[in-house]
Amino acid sequence: MLRYLTIGAALLLSSCASMPAPDTAPKTVAIPMSHYSGTWLEIARRPMWLTNGCVAGYTTYGTGQTPGEVTVEDGCHTDTPTGKLKTIKGKGTLTDAGGDNARLRVQYPFFITWNYWVLYEAPDHSWFISADPAMKNLWVYARAVPSPQDRAVMVAKAKALGYDVTKLEFPAF
Repeated sequence: MLRYLTIGAALLLSSCASMPAPDTAPKTVAIPMSHYSGTWLEIARRPMWLTNGCVAGYTTYGTGQTPGEVTVEDGCHTDTPTGKLKTIKGKGTLTDAGGDNARLRVQYPFFITWNYWVLYEAPDHSWFISADPAMKNLWVYARAVPSPQDRAVMVAKAKALGYDVTKLEFPAF
């Protein structure tokens, strides 16, 4: 139990890091509410101890009980795409003042809160890039596993947004 409380406290502190100044905050894009429906596959991410050994990651969104609320299930398999499934569920709340649906705050168990901002969504809505407000962590998600050429386009877009793509890892599927 102490281990879980320590992990929870560490995550809480990391997610409560100061927000960037408004002029340095990453720009978000307007996305439709349909974005928060179904399963997205994690194509790339910044490594962190929380996801060590995680492959074939995903996030599944669903409709919450009130307007602006989203259910969230994050999951991955341990070591191989057929390894043990690990999941965590949370409740998301859209926090954009302008109603662009691009800023989601997710509350997970143990008082862990994480902010995800959508920085880019492909014109065909098949993939997107999100980051935390400080651009420390970045994720690329898609509805299907991309070809190597499509993945290169995704990485180039992340770089164009100002992210150091040398920090990205690409978990197996």
